[in-house]
Amino acid sequence: MLSSTLQNTKKLQQVCRQLHSAALKVAVSPQYEESVTNTFASFITDIRPEHLSDIVRHRSKRMILDNIGVGLVGTTTHVFNIILQYCQDLHSSGYGNTAVSSVYGRKDLMLSPTLAAYVNGVAVHSMDFDDTWHPATHPSGAVVPSILALSQLLSKEKRISGEDLLTAYNVGIEVQGRLMCFSNEAKSIPKKFHPPSVVGTMGSAAAAAKLLSLNKEQCTHALAIAASLAGAPMANAATLSKPLHIGNATRLGLEAALLASKGMEANALILDYVPGCSGFSAFYGDYQPKSLSPAGEDYEFLLEKQDIAFKSFPAHLGMHWIADASVSVRNRLINHYGSFNPSAIQSIILRVPVSKYINRPYPESEHEARHSFQFNACTALLDGEVNISSFSDDNMHRPDLHSLLKKVVLEHPEDNVANFDKMYGEVVIVLKDGEVKIGRTDTFYGHWRNPLSRESLLKKFRSNALHVLEEGQVEDVIEMIEKMESVSDVSQLPLSLQ
Repeated sequence: MLSSTLQNTKKLQQVCRQLHSAALKVAVSPQYEESVTNTFASFITDIRPEHLSDIVRHRSKRMILDNIGVGLVGTTTHVFNIILQYCQDLHSSGYGNTAVSSVYGRKDLMLSPTLAAYVNGVAVHSMDFDDTWHPATHPSGAVVPSILALSQLLSKEKRISGEDLLTAYNVGIEVQGRLMCFSNEAKSIPKKFHPPSVVGTMGSAAAAAKLLSLNKEQCTHALAIAASLAGAPMANAATLSKPLHIGNATRLGLEAALLASKGMEANALILDYVPGCSGFSAFYGDYQPKSLSPAGEDYEFLLEKQDIAFKSFPAHLGMHWIADASVSVRNRLINHYGSFNPSAIQSIILRVPVSKYINRPYPESEHEARHSFQFNACTALLDGEVNISSFSDDNMHRPDLHSLLKKVVLEHPEDNVANFDKMYGEVVIVLKDGEVKIGRTDTFYGHWRNPLSRESLLKKFRSNALHVLEEGQVEDVIEMIEKMESVSDVSQLPLSLQ
């Protein structure tokens, strides 16, 4: 009798638990269905190649080409070699021993997809030469290495087409842009977190989730897992560790998507604002998320509304305003006096936005020099340009350069805000004879308001790629990317970069 009663009690408890679970699902489901996070997951799963407009295709192919180029030249750097050796040591010790993904510029060297994404991501940002968007981030570097490495892994089971890659890439770019638009704080030059380490990780996860064909629930978890792997402080800008921010973003975003594909779960409201429980809002104090519109032919990508900024030399984007202004005032001096004479200069006034980490009067390393208004202005004054070789030890320690650096004074006009869409660069040269010459740049060549021509972009790509590839390889890569829609097996692209 007692045994029968216990059995009935257990059955009743089981029924109660089932009813409670069902009720809970009914109560909770609408919350998830209407959540911001859910709309992002739906977008990832629902977007199709035919939803990409001609202008989105055109701009994204330019971005992919440029990003691969800066990645290739980035393989010549010290930081790349450190990370490559580290990844090879991990691989030889048994970590990530599925060696199916290519390493830029290293013939026949293959690593696991996550390690290949990591080392190639570091290469991309090793010189700070990669594209920049508004609100400020480096969007391509976090996505391209991830999806190229993943395409090689997936090619063992199915072919990934160029259309598939373009779609996944634009998913990764769009997710980053939308997340940054949820914060006014993000629109200024950052002070806390380096943006690609935050939104880049999310973009990599979204792009990888698309390429993996994850369902909506898995996409939600991929984004939530990625949020737990995101973030890097601005204090490491201008150091050897800054390129790790891009490397980690592309690697960890890929890992998040792979984990979600294996059944890993995380908070299904990670992108929503939940009072008292920070999700993605932990990165931005004024975070106000909005639902993403449904994917379809009427969906307007951010890339359709705003182009990207491509750099003409490897340094922080803010340096391009001040370098152009310096070249402008240098030319005025030459036109007036017939030559440029550094010893005739009494003082150099730079009118720039307030931004502590790019105010470096006497940079001591190439990475500090890439983040120094003073260095880039004086280099442009002396040489009439700034280029890759400007950051070599020989050029950095020239007596003439240091003599000019001592004459620099920074001013911060109230109307010159730390915002890549609104800032300007102004250089005032006060000569010893009392003459004053001024150069000003509101929009440098390469900014989204003044985009690079196809000829200029190809010139940059060829110059970068030829550091490690043969001329025939370089032209093949250009053709493959420009005709991406006709590529049936995109895993051949990363193989061509070795």
